[in-house]
Amino acid sequence: MTFDQWRRGMGTALAFTTFGLGGLCIGVLATPLLFITIHDIERRQCVARRLIQRCFRCFIGMMRILGVLDYRFEQVERLQRPSLLVLANHPSLIDVIFLLAHMPQADCIVKGRLASNPFTRGPIRAAGYITNNDPETVLSAAKASLERGNSLVLFPEGTRTSPHRPIKFRRGGANIALRTATDITPVLIRCSPTTLTKGEPWYRIPERKVQMDLRVLDDLPVNQDNQQPTGQLARQLTRWLSDHFNRELEHFYHERDARPDA
Repeated sequence: MTFDQWRRGMGTALAFTTFGLGGLCIGVLATPLLFITIHDIERRQCVARRLIQRCFRCFIGMMRILGVLDYRFEQVERLQRPSLLVLANHPSLIDVIFLLAHMPQADCIVKGRLASNPFTRGPIRAAGYITNNDPETVLSAAKASLERGNSLVLFPEGTRTSPHRPIKFRRGGANIALRTATDITPVLIRCSPTTLTKGEPWYRIPERKVQMDLRVLDDLPVNQDNQQPTGQLARQLTRWLSDHFNRELEHFYHERDARPDA
């Protein structure tokens, strides 16, 4: 391991230790305080999401200062609108942090096991994030969240992207878009070199500093005029979205690799 890798490894350890402690503090201190002082559920969740957003912005800034990574976020202003259905590819564990850090009142669908993790259950409970424990309730919860003006972040692959393989979406994102009549806001995420992919431990430090590139694309309207059953439409839309993301990601990667500062 080079000195630079060792230095970035120490920075990564410090950053994730701080992240874990921050999650515990929100769970042990902030969450009970919010439940005691704010009785209105929507207002309490609104305050919790603002707190999480600011904490995530600080965490990203900390990683940048420590030299762990750098990032560019193109067209980020498109995420400032209400009631967005944001679909993104998922190359790294920290993708959701970048999205939630730059979106006001963002909701997200999280894995059920995170709701019982001591480092994440406090923030999830306080913010009222949707868990996928019961697939039958996810759609109704997503619809209710969008109707309240929240934006919803979803990674349709269901897990982190396997490096150097085409992405393949599941039908969850398409189903929500069709059944809530919500246009899709696509976000492309590029992580170079790859890090924190599925099954990769945090202490496996890349040979060079990580560069995160995110780009928000134009909204994709959802066709509501088709007379086909919703299930069939969801399958067709899912295939189309997978192909669309793969094409756009290939262009995005080539464009970024061609830049001198990439």
